[in-house]
Amino acid sequence: MKVVLRVDKGKAKNVLQLTNITEPEIVNDTDVKIKIKAAGVNPIDTKVRINGGFYQGESTSFILGCDGAGEIVSVGIQVNDFKVGDQVWFCHGGLGKEQGNYAEYTVIDRRWIALKPKQCSFVEAAAMPLALITAWNALFEKGNLQKNETVLIHAGAGGVGHLAIQLAKLKGARVITTVSSEEKVEFVKSLGADFTIDYTKQDFLEEVNSLTRGGGCNLIIDTVGSKVFKDSIPATCYFGKLITLLDPGVQDLSEARMRNLLIGFELMLTPMLKNLSVARDKHINILRQCAEWVDNGTLKVHVSDTLPLNQAALAHNKIEKGHTIGKIVLEID
Repeated sequence: MKVVLRVDKGKAKNVLQLTNITEPEIVNDTDVKIKIKAAGVNPIDTKVRINGGFYQGESTSFILGCDGAGEIVSVGIQVNDFKVGDQVWFCHGGLGKEQGNYAEYTVIDRRWIALKPKQCSFVEAAAMPLALITAWNALFEKGNLQKNETVLIHAGAGGVGHLAIQLAKLKGARVITTVSSEEKVEFVKSLGADFTIDYTKQDFLEEVNSLTRGGGCNLIIDTVGSKVFKDSIPATCYFGKLITLLDPGVQDLSEARMRNLLIGFELMLTPMLKNLSVARDKHINILRQCAEWVDNGTLKVHVSDTLPLNQAALAHNKIEKGHTIGKIVLEID
């Protein structure tokens, strides 16, 4: 089968190689074999390409790609909730141990998959799992967002951000989001954002204070990193919550302490890295609920670029340049 191998650390064009390897086959009774139709490309893919995976003693050569969507072509003898021909989506592999999804086939345990939404393509389905679960956990599991609360979502036009806006609006929250261009202003407004802040022209703290009459946001989701995390502390209301998806670095948290903030971290890869079954099951439930919303038209994903498997390096380059609207997906023919 055709795959894209990450053969070493380095620039995408140097270390992502299209090659052929033997197809994986079912080993365990609870496995399913999937013909992958599309693989989502995420920032974590570029970081693993550059820095290596999460496992000690791993080979330098492995297949990237956490997100996938495809069709089941065979099942283990104990699999009774999926059948050949089922169309599924999933987030599994690609971190240096289990096979990732830049490939024509994969074999994974049935507990990591869910039926994909019926009203979207394989490309659209492959774009969503990691970002959806991340957004959900940050907003609801960690942030406990409630109806009529105000949430600030940084980088609202990005992969996680544009889905987080929609999830927050489904909850009945008021959404403020930061963007970097007029094109993105119009995009996030189309998703339901109540207020937009162009951080290239406006000071987001001043704008938040104006929009909240100095009270701050009940919840802030940092999808950017250290400086944005730091600058978000005074934009969070007293007894509010600040959730980051990244390492905020060493910070002076005296203002956060004065505000009695609840600070949280969201890394949706933990269940896969640590094989945590309870958290994994929550992730599958999230995919099932979101599939219902996709099918009834209240949740949608924006795919800005669809590229063939042999252009995985180009997909990585686009992500590393930043400012992508929505998601990038590899379509696997």
